[in-house]
Order: sequence, then C-alpha cells, then structure tokens
Amino acid sequence: MTDHRFVPDDFVVPSGLTGRGFRLEPLGPEHNAADHAAWTSSIGHIRGTAGFEQRGWPPAAGMSLAENLRDLERHAGDFARRAGFTYTVLDDDGTVVGCLYIYPSHADPQVTEVRSWVCADRAELDEPLFEAVKRWLASDWPFRDVRYRPVA
Repeated sequence: MTDHRFVPDDFVVPSGLTGRGFRLEPLGPEHNAADHAAWTSSIGHIRGTAGFEQRGWPPAAGMSLAENLRDLERHAGDFARRAGFTYTVLDDDGTVVGCLYIYPSHADPQVTEVRSWVCADRAELDEPLFEAVKRWLASDWPFRDVRYRPVA
C-alpha cells in the first residue's frame, strides 16, 4: 500500500461484537490451541465456505501448532498495526468455533475483503454471524466498499 490507510488514525477499532450464539474478540496467540483444534476439525467445511474456495487455506494437510502460532502472531501484529483485523469467533461457552478476517484487498486497497468461517459442527452459526457482521461493518466501521459473500 502507498499512502492509503486501512482505517483512519482516529478510528477506534471495535474490541468485538456479540451476536446470537457467538461473540468476537481479537484473535491472538492465546487462542492457538483452541484455534488449531477448531479449524483442523473442519478443513473441508471451511474450504467450501464462501471466500475460502480458491484460497488454499486451510491447508489440506494441516499445519503444526507452532506454524499456527506464527499465523496467529502475524494476525495479531496486523491488528496492532491497523493493517487488518482478525477476530476469533467464540460460542456462548467461550469455545473457539471460527474466525473473521477484515483486510484490504490486494487488488484494490480501497476495497475491504471480509471472510468468516465456523466449524462444521457449528454451521448453524454461519448465517447469524454473516448477518451480524454485515450490519456491524455498515454501522461501526469506516469502510465504503465491503466485499463479504453470504454463506449460501
């Protein structure tokens, strides 16, 4: 990116969102084991979720906990630099059941690309998560052009 900032300097980044059956909080290294367990249990489901079909993530062969930790540290660093925002999706019991990614498009930094996934055994959260995040992005974030595909 050149001079384009993903969010304005004075924008207060939301610390999370609570919706029907879930809550969001910034993803960090403290979520490593639970995040790893969540996505490795649902590789096929995630790869079939809107926005993930052609991304090659999650890797079909998985990755180690150490590799996952590096990935989470990268996302936390992006969050701290305000370069992108990744939230973990927790169910009402506090179990990690998914992730939400909010990043500028590589092709056009004026476009915000959003993707989310939930574990296969929590697929009933796909739609409520999508709808709540769509409203949240429109009401609480400064983005003008958001690309977030519905789950179905």
